[in-house]
Amino acid sequence: MTKKYTRRAVVGGLAGLSLVGNARAEADWPTRTVTIIHGFPAGGPSDIISRLLADGLSRALGQAVIVESRPGASGTVAAALVARGVPDGYTLSVIPSGHASAAATFASLPYRSVDDFTTISLASEYPYVMATHMDSGIKSVAELIAAAKKRPNSLLYGTPGVGSGPQLAIELFALETKIKVTHVPYRGSAPAVMELLAGRLDFMMDPPATMMEFIGNGKLRVLAVSSAKPYFALPSAPTIAESGVPGFDVTGWQGLIAPAGLPEPILKRLNAEAVRILKDPATVERMHTFGNEASPSTPAEFKKRLIDDIAKWTAVAEQIHFEKI
Repeated sequence: MTKKYTRRAVVGGLAGLSLVGNARAEADWPTRTVTIIHGFPAGGPSDIISRLLADGLSRALGQAVIVESRPGASGTVAAALVARGVPDGYTLSVIPSGHASAAATFASLPYRSVDDFTTISLASEYPYVMATHMDSGIKSVAELIAAAKKRPNSLLYGTPGVGSGPQLAIELFALETKIKVTHVPYRGSAPAVMELLAGRLDFMMDPPATMMEFIGNGKLRVLAVSSAKPYFALPSAPTIAESGVPGFDVTGWQGLIAPAGLPEPILKRLNAEAVRILKDPATVERMHTFGNEASPSTPAEFKKRLIDDIAKWTAVAEQIHFEKI
């Protein structure tokens, strides 16, 4: 006797086979090379952190994990590639805190900054260092604020570009202290620091990696760090919050993500391995060499941080009437 199959039964059967196949693929993962994409040139913090994670993951997972640099448009080119990726655990990315500031400063992006990604773990954090050149006469945050109030818009600050994290951090500082200063954007941090050293800028706030050499050789004066807690590499430097701006707390970061919809078993495995790698003393020591602190987290903690930073920088951009890029 020939059985008759309804359309519903056939569809249901196929769906069941698909679920079984997906479950098997998740259980077997990984069976091939995993790629970590980032959006910046080789040798920078995002690249180094990607390679630290790739090396540790490769040993833990028993598969090759390679790093691919796709620079362009402040990291948004790489982020767009990941957003379009398949959430199967074979495409990962290390994103910077600029991912959050881009959401506040770009007129449009080819992805949704939160919903198109799975957050796996925060990887590292660092404060911005507020510094001035040695001949400026400004020796503290209080003196900087006083000079800016005495001569509105006359103090010049440099940044690595329009809409960058340092610009938003200084604009937040200006809003909270009720001062007016003038922004001078450059194509990257290096030329801005050179202008600061030459005395053509009055102050900057930038990641430690670009400042530490010149602080160490006495060519730049540290005024404060932007984090709420003291910074390991400059233990004697006050925080901005301690220097008369209560509650000021800004840090940059890098974090590990995947496309949205990453299966829970793969997410749990990746988070566990990332946290283990980031807690390894060798990883902590390597990050210290370029001024970062290893900062592992849960997926939920990293997602909250991303959402909170987007909200913070969106509010700043609105208050200063930022013209979107």
